[in-house]
Amino acid sequence: MAARLLVVFLVTATAASEHSSHVVVSVGTEAYGAAPYSYYPQSVYYPQHSYAHQPVYPHHPQPAYAHHEPAVPACAANTTKPWCLEDSEYPLYEIQHALQYNAHHVLDLYADVADLNTALSVERPKTLDEETYLCPSATAYVRPLRAINTEGKWRVIVNNVEVHYQTLTQTARVEECLTAGDACPLVPECYGSTCLQKSIYHRFLVYDPYDYYLPFSIETFALPSSCACLLSAYTLDH
Repeated sequence: MAARLLVVFLVTATAASEHSSHVVVSVGTEAYGAAPYSYYPQSVYYPQHSYAHQPVYPHHPQPAYAHHEPAVPACAANTTKPWCLEDSEYPLYEIQHALQYNAHHVLDLYADVADLNTALSVERPKTLDEETYLCPSATAYVRPLRAINTEGKWRVIVNNVEVHYQTLTQTARVEECLTAGDACPLVPECYGSTCLQKSIYHRFLVYDPYDYYLPFSIETFALPSSCACLLSAYTLDH
């Protein structure tokens, strides 16, 4: 009996979508038992339509938050000086808490001038026979809690704060003119003279509650240091 060769062609066409077609072709032989195979043609892609109008969203900048620390502290209302020796709002506990994490760095910055021996500079003559100053002044040692720095901003000064069984204090000697702007005593009127307040720069360790990385730094402050007598130009008329 002659071998019969049976060839079966099966063509199935299925519409995949409106823009593409999917065709499966299976070919097999009964004699050799070959496995059928399928043919999948590549799909056709069409470019996406672009729209002429693109929405533009308004830009909203990040809001600026107000600084909670007042520009002028409450203690400034009780004094006419550029420093406060008493402060009911002094952040003592906040400073002590920050010192626990920055004690090593703060102790390197810290410097105290309370032990300076300047007794001779503040002793006053007791009688008129002794040497006297041209302009009267008042001298004191102060430990400010707040003060105005050389940039005109109030700062919290670290004073009377304990850290590692040590009390941090910062003392400054100040000398203020009692008659600043007036004529110098004991100077003839023919000489134009004026009592002049002089200042000196001090460096203090300050605390900034809004600096979360390192809230301690050294800043410069100008404090009164002496009272001088300024003489104006004098000419003799003949």
